[in-house]
Amino acid sequence: MKKSIILFNQKQVRRHWDEDKELWYFSIVDVISILTNSSIPKRYWSDLKLRLRKEGSEVYEKIVQLKFKATDGKKYATDCFSTKNLLRVIQSIPSPKAEPFKVWLAQVGYQRIEEIADPEIAFDRAMQTYLKKGYSKEWINQRLKTIEVRKALTDEWDTRGVKGFEFGILTDDITKAWSGQNVKSYKKLKGLQKQNLRDNMSNLELVLNMLAEASTTEISKKKKPSGLPANRKVAKQGGGVAKKARLEIEKQIGESVIAGNTSKQIEE
Repeated sequence: MKKSIILFNQKQVRRHWDEDKELWYFSIVDVISILTNSSIPKRYWSDLKLRLRKEGSEVYEKIVQLKFKATDGKKYATDCFSTKNLLRVIQSIPSPKAEPFKVWLAQVGYQRIEEIADPEIAFDRAMQTYLKKGYSKEWINQRLKTIEVRKALTDEWDTRGVKGFEFGILTDDITKAWSGQNVKSYKKLKGLQKQNLRDNMSNLELVLNMLAEASTTEISKKKKPSGLPANRKVAKQGGGVAKKARLEIEKQIGESVIAGNTSKQIEE
C-alpha cells in the first residue's frame, strides 16, 4: 500500500495506491480546492456530498476514507474516490476549471459509441495512441493482434456462460499456466501498478500470451465446458500449450523469456 502526492497545476493532490484492488484513490477535498478555488474546500465538499446523497447518486456510496498527513503533520481521515468515481464527482462541480474534464468525458463517451458501431475505428485509434507513446510498428502490430485474439476468447467465454467478473479468474489461470506468474505477480515483476500488462510485454511474451489464449479458445470450442470449474480446467490446458513453447524457446536461447523490464525498455 502506497501513499504519495501529485502536482496538479502546481497544487498538491494526496493519493493512495491500493495494491489489492490495483486502484488509485484521490483526496476529494484536494481536488475541489483546485477546481473551485474555494477558501473552505471541506465546507464545499460537505455541501456537495449532501446534495449527491439527496439526489440518490450512486457515487455517494463509493466514498473511501483514508488517513492522510495534513499540514500540521498529523494524520486525519479523508474522503477519497477512485479515478472512475472521482471523474463522476467532477461532473457535479459547476466550475470553469472542471469544464475540460467534462468535455473530455463527453468525447470519450462519443468515441466509445463510434467504436461499438465500427470496431475498426478502435484499432486505428489504438495504433495512433501506441505510436505517440513511442512503440515500434512491429510491436504495435503484435499488440493489436492480441486484442483480436482476446476478443475471440471473451466471446467464447460468453458463449459458455462465463460471467464478467470470472474473466479475471480465467485470465489468471491462463497467465500462470504459461508464464508461471499470475497477473498480479507478473505486473509486480515488471514494476507496474495500474499500467496494462500486455502493454509492457516484449514481442515474444505477446506471442506466447496469444498462443495461450488462442489455444484456450479452440479447446473450449471442442470441449464446450460449462461452469467456472470446467472453464478453469480448459484455461489451464490452453496456457499449458504456450508453456511448452516457452520452455523450448528458453532451452534454445539459454535464458528466460519472461522480461522484468517493460517492452519499451526492451526496444531501447
